[in-house]
Amino acid sequence: MLARRNHSLVLVLCCVSSAALWGAGHFLNRGVEDYPDEIEHPESQIPPDADERTEFAFARLRYPSTYEAAPFYSWGIDAPKADRQFVQGVRRLTRIHTRSVEQVVSLTDDRIYDWPWIYAVEVGHWNLPVDQAARLREYLLRGGFLMVDDFHGTREWEVFMETMRRVFPDREVTDIESTDAVFHVLYDLGQKFQVPGIQYWYSGRIYEKDGVEPHWRGIYDDRGRLMVAICHNQDNGDAWEWADHPKYPEKYASQAYRMGIDFIIYAFTH
Repeated sequence: MLARRNHSLVLVLCCVSSAALWGAGHFLNRGVEDYPDEIEHPESQIPPDADERTEFAFARLRYPSTYEAAPFYSWGIDAPKADRQFVQGVRRLTRIHTRSVEQVVSLTDDRIYDWPWIYAVEVGHWNLPVDQAARLREYLLRGGFLMVDDFHGTREWEVFMETMRRVFPDREVTDIESTDAVFHVLYDLGQKFQVPGIQYWYSGRIYEKDGVEPHWRGIYDDRGRLMVAICHNQDNGDAWEWADHPKYPEKYASQAYRMGIDFIIYAFTH
C-alpha cells in the first residue's frame, strides 16, 4: 500500500509496485457491475480473464456529485467501456501486466491507498465533502496519482476548483510545461492538441461550452512530483470509449491512449 513518501527512488518504486500488485489481485467490489444504475454502459460483458492477478488495474473514482440523476451518475460516465478499451491499449503498447477490468474506488474506504493511480471523470460536477477532500490530500501526499478528465468551460472549472481548494488550500494549480517528464516517459507529447468527445460527430466542434482552448495543468508536491494531472477542455475518456468506432478520428484516440499511458508510467516511476 502507499506508505509515506521516502527520499529513495528505489523505495518509491517498490512501494508503488507492491500497491499495484496487491490491489490488482483484490476482488472485493471490483468493478462497475456493483453500480448498474450509476454507469453509462451497464450492458458491458465481463472479460473472460477478469480474475487474473496482475501488476496494475485501472482505478476509477466514485465520488459525490452535484449531478446524480438517471440514467447514470457523473463519476460513471463512459464506464466501463472506456476503461476496458483503454487497458487493452496499455496491454498492447507496454509491458505493464494490466487487469482487463477496472476497479471502483472510494475516498470513504481505507483501501484507496492500495491503488497508486486513479482516474476521475466529469470533475466539473464533483463535490467532495471536507473529510473526503482530506483523504484525497493524504492519498496524494503519500505518493498517489490522480488524473482528472472530461470537464469543460469556465463554470465546470470553478466547480472543480471549489473542491480542489478543500484538498489543497495551500497549493497552486499550474500549467504543465511541454518539457515536463510526464509527457516524455514513453511517448513524446510535447506537441498536443485538443481531444474532443463524441459531440464532435454532430456539432462539428472540437470544444464544448466556452472551453475553446485545451489546458494541461497540474498540482505538484514539495519535491516537484506531479500529483494531479488535469485535462481541462478535453475528453480523453470519450476517445478511449469510441476508439473502436470508425467515425471517431484516429489521431485523437491515439493521443488519448499515449497520454494516459505516460501518466501511468510517470506515476510508477516518480
